[in-house]
Amino acid sequence: MIEVRNLTKRYGPFTAVQELDFRVDEGQILGFIGPNGAGKTTTMRILTGFLPATEGTAVVAGHDVFDEGMQVKRKVGYLPETPPLYRELTVGNYLRFVAELRGITGSEADRRIGEVMERVGLRGWERRITGSLSKGYRQRVGLAQALIRDPPVLILDEPTSGLDPAQVVGVRSLIEDLAGDHTVILSTHILREVEALCSHVVVIDQGRIAAKGRMEEVRQEAAPTHYRVEVRGGEGVAQAIGALDVVEQVDPGEVVVVRSGTDPRPAIARLVADKGWDLVSLERVVPSLEDAFLALVGREGGA
Repeated sequence: MIEVRNLTKRYGPFTAVQELDFRVDEGQILGFIGPNGAGKTTTMRILTGFLPATEGTAVVAGHDVFDEGMQVKRKVGYLPETPPLYRELTVGNYLRFVAELRGITGSEADRRIGEVMERVGLRGWERRITGSLSKGYRQRVGLAQALIRDPPVLILDEPTSGLDPAQVVGVRSLIEDLAGDHTVILSTHILREVEALCSHVVVIDQGRIAAKGRMEEVRQEAAPTHYRVEVRGGEGVAQAIGALDVVEQVDPGEVVVVRSGTDPRPAIARLVADKGWDLVSLERVVPSLEDAFLALVGREGGA
């Protein structure tokens, strides 16, 4: 559904994105994450046809972004971080304006406006002035305008930015409902959302891809599963555990951290029993996407 090859964007001597390669299959939700200035928004603007690339190719819904820009825009719904609203219009008039811009008029416009308002939870809000809405409801209006043509591809840039927890849950639920019917690229700094919604992820840093693939593969490669052991047995505990064949690495301390491709827990439990030590805890730690992100980026970042 989306195929990106060697995508590069330069502004004079500055390279915003360089040699990006990734794909998004039909019906998939891809998490597109990275620190501030990594090149996420630039990439999204290229894929929506709002910004030309310097080099490379991008095919969206069967159309080349550079040679068939208008066809791509008909296939893509785009929600930028700040929704493109006219704050003096009512919700209904704004959506009718957007529909007409996209060639939808008359009874067809009435039908589509009703459908998208129902879908995003705005039924009955037609006469509300958009400027009077909370940020959460403005995001819903932004989603409605992105969906007005029922596009096969949605590109959502920070759709939950600045929302309170209840609003985040509401917008997250909306995005989850869109899966399957739409192919989605989702950029957000709330990595728990990416873990909850996305099957695949692309991590971009300083304009280049730092990691990509299935969620669990990226997590495991960047921050492998490890084991935390707490044993009361005096000196030599870490050294004895490290001598086990199934243990590849030990980080000594009050809580011993074991890294191993093979589950070392049975061997550690036997050792503790043989030595007469007290086994306080022995747990398998599966790193989160946040752990993987920090391992890949290795510096403070942001949205």
